[in-house]
Amino acid sequence: MASQFYNENVRELAKQYLSTTFEQVHNSWSQFLPSIIEKPNARILDLGAGSGRDVKYLAELASKTHGNRNVIQIFAAEPASELRAIGQNITDDLNVKWLEDSLPELTVVTKQEVSFDLILLSAVWMHIPASERARSIRKLANLLKPGGKIVISLRHGQTEEECKERKMYNVCADELKRLAMAVGLFTKFETNRDQDKLGREHVSWQTIVLQMPDDGTGAFPFIRHVAINDGKSATHKLALLRVLLRIADGHPGAVLRRESSHFGDRVILPVGLVALYWCHQYKDLIDSHQLFQTPNKKPNMGFMKADGWHKLTHRTASDYRIGNLFIGDDAVALHKTITAAVSNIKTMPCRFITLPNSDEAVFEVNSKTIKAKDRLFLDLQSLEQWGEFSLPESTWLAFNRYACWIEPVLVSEWVKTMASYTGNAAYTSPEKQYFLYQSLNWLEPKRTTTEVRNRFEQLQLQQSMQCVWSAKPLTQKYDIDHSMPFARWPNNDLWNLLPTDSQVNNQKSDKLPTEYKLQAAKERIQYWWQEAWLDTEKHNSKQRFFAEANIALPGLNSDNTSVDDLFEAVILQSSRLKEMQQLQDWV
Repeated sequence: MASQFYNENVRELAKQYLSTTFEQVHNSWSQFLPSIIEKPNARILDLGAGSGRDVKYLAELASKTHGNRNVIQIFAAEPASELRAIGQNITDDLNVKWLEDSLPELTVVTKQEVSFDLILLSAVWMHIPASERARSIRKLANLLKPGGKIVISLRHGQTEEECKERKMYNVCADELKRLAMAVGLFTKFETNRDQDKLGREHVSWQTIVLQMPDDGTGAFPFIRHVAINDGKSATHKLALLRVLLRIADGHPGAVLRRESSHFGDRVILPVGLVALYWCHQYKDLIDSHQLFQTPNKKPNMGFMKADGWHKLTHRTASDYRIGNLFIGDDAVALHKTITAAVSNIKTMPCRFITLPNSDEAVFEVNSKTIKAKDRLFLDLQSLEQWGEFSLPESTWLAFNRYACWIEPVLVSEWVKTMASYTGNAAYTSPEKQYFLYQSLNWLEPKRTTTEVRNRFEQLQLQQSMQCVWSAKPLTQKYDIDHSMPFARWPNNDLWNLLPTDSQVNNQKSDKLPTEYKLQAAKERIQYWWQEAWLDTEKHNSKQRFFAEANIALPGLNSDNTSVDDLFEAVILQSSRLKEMQQLQDWV
């Protein structure tokens, strides 16, 4: 930081700073302030507090709001001693604690062992060089309470002289948001560039408000702690968290049951599904990209056995999905691979991920021994054979609700972890780490309707076909619609793909059908399901249809074959997507 310049020019700069008010400078985000100030025991940090204008306003507002019962703690951190002295003087009669500290170290603030509801960085970020910004945002995120906010004002338009004398650097909103996402923060608010309040024509300002998600249970900060701060010799912990996130986000029907324990309610999953997804995400990393997942130069991990994993090198990650059938030697090898993965998950990450300040395991595996067979159809019933996986319901819900914020954290940490290994030395430089990010792409289903379109055209030769949404006859021009919009929930399951009139499909676009819309189309949807997949002699068609539906949709048993129960689950899933993603209704 440019403390010397600010100390040498303290009078001029203090006069400049104090010539504008808090309301003038921070009006754009001030709508978030009342809920923070009104909160009992709120804690606020002004980082780079300068001559104290902002903390004076905040302390006076807290005193006015709470009177003699004011228990709000306000901290002001400023590295320039002369500016700090002025700030201490003008807040002398207020509840403000001044500290000498700055980014990226924040040594003194961190030693306070407290977390904050609000951290304000006004005209600070442009003093942090690009090489120190990732570390800085991580430090800030670690100081936030769940639901806490960071307000950062970005100064655009530094002259060469300012860059040299005041140690300023160019800033970018997109860069800041990307760094924030990598540590589990999301962008709550962003302004356009605004004119400088001091009338400097070459200067403009932009404000970004970042927030830590709050699930009300502390599960999100716990997940984040395991991902970022917990000890990781291998990538096991990250792998398990990402597997659970993917299941929670895409397979609500995977929950076998919920049960109570002395530590709170728990969710029970088939451990075979956890192991299948474990193999899915490691498959291409190890077999295709040949990236090491442990610190040593041994390519093998505990679950990679000669009679299992190494007999499936001709398979790809996309083969390990619900609804696929393995036969012969491949089925036997996959049985053994899943068994080895269950054992590895049980003895490694489940053993070492514990509750804070405790030896109590967060995740539990109750495994069973099964005999390998020469036929393995990947559905819930088959994957239940290996036993059960248990996790806290609060953790499950955090994965379910905050997947889009948690996954970038896991991927970012996984890249850093892999880059630190001896065997991956070729990827240590930042520009080479792009390859590591690419290798961690989870193979999403491609938006394809070819199979369903072919089935529709077979049926069209035998009978007249209708649009499921409008009942219009479908003759030549038609579309295959994802009833749950693919753009927001990538799912190519047979139950989710429906024949529609092209014009109607364009109107629907990426909107979510309301319950009324679904109920109005129920008879036509169920007729399509029956004709296309359930009454056909096509090999495995019915088995695959229900295997996909029973795991993707909430509230269904793994052996469900009722289209009425399935339809109710579609309605329930539609309401879940509406709640979680705030999708626009199609009415």
